[in-house]
Formats: sequence, C-alpha cells, structure tokens
Amino acid sequence: MPNIKSAKKRVKVIATKTEQNKMIKSNLKTTVKKAYEAIENNDANKAEAVSLATKKIDQAAAKNIMHKNKAARMKSSLATKANA
Repeated sequence: MPNIKSAKKRVKVIATKTEQNKMIKSNLKTTVKKAYEAIENNDANKAEAVSLATKKIDQAAAKNIMHKNKAARMKSSLATKANA
C-alpha cells in the first residue's frame, strides 16, 4: 500500500478510470454484437445498428480505450459484413 498522499490518490483515480473504461468496453462489445446479430438476421434496422456500433468504436478509439488500428479493423470488418 502507498504511504504518500499523492500515491494514495493515484490508486483511487486509477480505480475510478478502470471502472469507467470497463463500462465503455462492455457497452462497445454489446453494441457490436447487436450489430452483427442485426446483419445476420437481416433486420430492417441493421444500418442503424452498424452506424451506432461504428460511433461507439470511434469513441473508444478517441479515448484510447482501444488502439486506433484495432478500431479501424473492427469498423472495416463490420462494414464488409454489412455490405455483403
């Protein structure tokens, strides 16, 4: 355990940020999964689902929760599947 006041604060801040990042990642995974399901089932709102998933991927990349190349790869994969 840290003894210095600033180190104690860093532990708290890191724990808070970790929780926020986990929530964003979880939400992202759920959204992408729903988009793939919409594509698979050929739903009427599949374009909307893909658009929302793309937005979430961009937001996660902007916040450095995922690498920008991974985000680009995910978006590309999603778009390819949607257009097929």
